[in-house]
Amino acid sequence: MEDRKLTVRAVERALDILICFTKGSDLSLTEIAAEIGLHKSTVHRLLTTLEERGFIIRNPSTEKYRLGLKIWELSAHLSHNDDPAVLLLPPMERLRDRLGETVSLYLRDGTDRLRIQAVQSNQAIRRVAPVGARLPLFVGASSKVLVAYSDETVLRAVLDSPDWPPAIDKAAYVAQLEQIRRDGFATSYEEREPGASAVSAPIFDRTGKIAAALSVSGPVSRLTPQKLEEFGPHLIEAAREMGMMMQA
Repeated sequence: MEDRKLTVRAVERALDILICFTKGSDLSLTEIAAEIGLHKSTVHRLLTTLEERGFIIRNPSTEKYRLGLKIWELSAHLSHNDDPAVLLLPPMERLRDRLGETVSLYLRDGTDRLRIQAVQSNQAIRRVAPVGARLPLFVGASSKVLVAYSDETVLRAVLDSPDWPPAIDKAAYVAQLEQIRRDGFATSYEEREPGASAVSAPIFDRTGKIAAALSVSGPVSRLTPQKLEEFGPHLIEAAREMGMMMQA
């Protein structure tokens, strides 16, 4: 029994190391050990095993680690038949072409949102939205949409999070969610990032539950509060069409 527990713990620690690379592409032994809270000798043994299996590559000149080719080999075998990041890419591109701004797709993961797809604006001044970015659910149009249309347990987890920003009034936040459900879309104006604004609408699955949040974002010089309100109905319609594609 003890050996089984040790084996499971070793797997969990190895997975924690791989997850570290969602925050950076090249990490040192010290950075990885600090991130997962383990002694460097333990992390070094795990990294050596991962390197031997092709999941990690070590750069001898910098002594830093990055994800290995085995990760890409595994990802090539993912099924894309019902992957929203692949399925919804064409309508996202059409929405970008129609509105002229960056379009993103978010899923909720616990009390975070994860950007799984993005189509960049063609304009010279634009907001770059990196795929794979993990962001909190406290602020931002997509965050509020993902919470507004989720069940009460999600809202409670967000409100009770120890990371909740003291500057944000919880009662006002809840009131915003109620307004979002009435309007069908959410807006944010320099909420999370200075100089950036966004508008977002929910995409529902075949059961009527929220599956993702569709967002259009850009610089506040173009996406003014008035423009965000004008874009709202466009987002609702595009999200409805995308939801029908996912249900087909």
